[in-house]
Amino acid sequence: MKPKYSIIVPTFNEEESISLFLDAITPIMKNLNEEYELIFINDGSKDNTLNILKNYANKDEHIKYISFARNFGQQAAIFCGLEHSSGEAMIIMDVDLQDPVEVIPLMIDKWKEGYEVVHGKRTKRKGETFFKKITSSIYLKFLQTISGLKIPKNVGEFKLLDRKVVNVINSMPEHDRYLRGLTSWIGFKQTEVEFERKERQAGETKYTLKKLLKLAGNGIISFSTWPLSIAMKSGILFGFLSIACFITFIVLVCCKIFLPLTAWLFPTITLMFSILFIIIGFNNIYMRRTYEEARNRPRYIISETKNFNKI
Repeated sequence: MKPKYSIIVPTFNEEESISLFLDAITPIMKNLNEEYELIFINDGSKDNTLNILKNYANKDEHIKYISFARNFGQQAAIFCGLEHSSGEAMIIMDVDLQDPVEVIPLMIDKWKEGYEVVHGKRTKRKGETFFKKITSSIYLKFLQTISGLKIPKNVGEFKLLDRKVVNVINSMPEHDRYLRGLTSWIGFKQTEVEFERKERQAGETKYTLKKLLKLAGNGIISFSTWPLSIAMKSGILFGFLSIACFITFIVLVCCKIFLPLTAWLFPTITLMFSILFIIIGFNNIYMRRTYEEARNRPRYIISETKNFNKI
């Protein structure tokens, strides 16, 4: 029987969290008295994650998994889950139980009311550092300013998407996708369900600063041409500074205060090369993105799956 709900769960080195997650979510899903599927995407884990998923999938046909040939990142895992889901409503969540399973029925209630995107909104973010919270807030405001997107505050990947929304997302051809931006960009009827984000129940976060910076950069480049305008704005700014410097030097000369030739050449050459490097740098960013889209490599490579021909 075709499932009504698809729970999409990216996993990377989460051997300590899977059992706890299944113990928590299975009663919730069974109490709904409707068909469901739990889709785990093993994102190239190096620990015992895959074997644990195999054991559970052999015992319960509701549990499915897709295993990547290597680590492709959380966003690739999420979109892989969306592309292989078959439910009428898809719910994306983490396996570490920071996204409370108790919120799922509340999201489903909103979906049944007619909402096509239901965001999980964090009222509290336990276990997160002040640095992460403040930088996340600054980044969101910055992204909204340069892109014009209305991304809800304190919203992450924990959300419910209607089948028609998922079909639209799956039809988009771009290689580097950013879920938070896409769900805001596509529209549809949206709402929020508030919850307190808990601390991790087991293991450690796999989202390093490097990965967070990569995700943030992907959001900016995917939904804004603002970086392209930096070169022009910098050129204008440095142009005015250069002119101001020359005017100052001319005034000094008129006051019979003579400066060595290097005083004229050094700031001029430095500013010219600064502008040139900025332009080249941002041109390279967009050339790289164009190159990646043009070569059209797969966003992920699947090594094995389980239970996708059942239920």
